[in-house]
Amino acid sequence: MSGASSLPPLVEPASELTKEEVARYSRHLIIPDVGMEGQKRLKNAKVLVVGAGGLGSPALLYLAAAGVGTLGIVEFDEVDESNLHRQVIHGQSDLGRPKAESARDSIAEVNPFVKVNLHQTHLTSENALDIFRDYDLILDGTDNFATRYLVNDAAVLLGKPYVWGSIFRFEGQASVFWEQHGPNYRDLYPEPPPPGLVPSCAEGGVLGVLCASIGSIMVNEAIKLITGIGETLLGRLMIYDALEMTYRTVKIRKDPNPTPITELIDYEAFCGVVSDEAQQAAANSTITPRELKEMFDRGEKFELIDVREPHEYEIVKIEGSKLIPKDRILSGEALAELPQDRKIVLHCKSGGRSAEALAALHRAGFADAVHVGGGVLGWANQVDPSLPTY
Repeated sequence: MSGASSLPPLVEPASELTKEEVARYSRHLIIPDVGMEGQKRLKNAKVLVVGAGGLGSPALLYLAAAGVGTLGIVEFDEVDESNLHRQVIHGQSDLGRPKAESARDSIAEVNPFVKVNLHQTHLTSENALDIFRDYDLILDGTDNFATRYLVNDAAVLLGKPYVWGSIFRFEGQASVFWEQHGPNYRDLYPEPPPPGLVPSCAEGGVLGVLCASIGSIMVNEAIKLITGIGETLLGRLMIYDALEMTYRTVKIRKDPNPTPITELIDYEAFCGVVSDEAQQAAANSTITPRELKEMFDRGEKFELIDVREPHEYEIVKIEGSKLIPKDRILSGEALAELPQDRKIVLHCKSGGRSAEALAALHRAGFADAVHVGGGVLGWANQVDPSLPTY
C-alpha cells in the first residue's frame, strides 16, 4: 500500500496566486495540508478527463471548482434526454449539443480561471498517446472495457498516473493506477469479461446519484496526487454499495509475471465487444426495423422474440413480441418454448444481445432465425416514433 511518503507531489507549484484566486480558494488555503503551495500545484496541474458523462460530469465540475488550471475533455457524444438524470454538467438547454462544448460552458460558469481543452473525438490507439502526452494525470470515467484498457496502456507507456471509476446500478468502484509506483488496471483485471456477460449502464441502468459519490472520490484522489497529501487508492480498490451504504477496500497486488505493455493494440478486438460467433451469426441474418415492419404488413407468419429483461419490456415493447430474456436462451432452458413451424425473429434494445441469442439459436438448429439490427430503439426511431426510448 502506498502512502504520502512514497508518492511525491505530481505537479510543481505555479509561481503565484492572484488576489482573485486567493479569495476564491480561501477555504482550501486555510487547510494546513493544502495551503498556498498545494493550491499553486492545483493551478499548475493539467488533468485530462475521458468522457463527460455520468462520472465525467461531477469530476469536471469539482476539478474546476478546486482550481485545477487546465482541464482536457475527451468526448464525441451529444447530450441526450436520458443523460440528464445523472450527467449534471449538462442541462435541458444543452439537448442535442456536443457534450464537450456543454461541459466547457458549465466549467466556465463554475470557474472562469480554468483553461479547457476539447478533444472532440473517439479515443483510439492512433490518437491516445498524442492526447495524453500534455497532461499530468488522466481520469477515466468511461463505461466500456475497450476504452479502459486503452487508457491504462497509454498511461503505462507514458508513465502517467490515472484515476479510474466505474458505476453500475447501485455499486461503484474506484482506484488509482500508476505503473511506476504500484499496480496498473491489468493487475486488477488481466482479461476482459466475455462479451455480453457484463451489461453496460445503457443495458443495466445506474442510480443517478451514484455518479456523484464515485466522481467526487475520483477528484479527491486527483487532488491528493497533484498536491502530494494523504494516502491515495494506489494499490487498493474501493467498492461502494449505495443500498447497504458501505465502503470497503481490497488490496490490489502487482502481477509478478505480467505481460509487458509495449504498444497500443486493437482494444475492440481484445475485448470482443460482440463475440466472433455472434458477429458471424448476424453477418447474413440481420434485418432492419423497416424490414420487420414489412413482414408485419405482408402478414408473414413469424415469431418475434424480445430477449431483453422484464423491466425493460415494461418500458417499451414492439406490439406482438414475446419476452424471453437472453440468458434463458443461452442456457438452453427456453429452446423448447420456441415454435418449429415458423421463422423466429429476435430483437433487444439495440442489437448486441439479440446477436448473442441468435448465435445460440443457429447452434440449436434454428437455421433461418434472424435478428433486428438496432433493436427496439431502431424500431422507435424508424418505424414508430410515438414509442418512448431509454
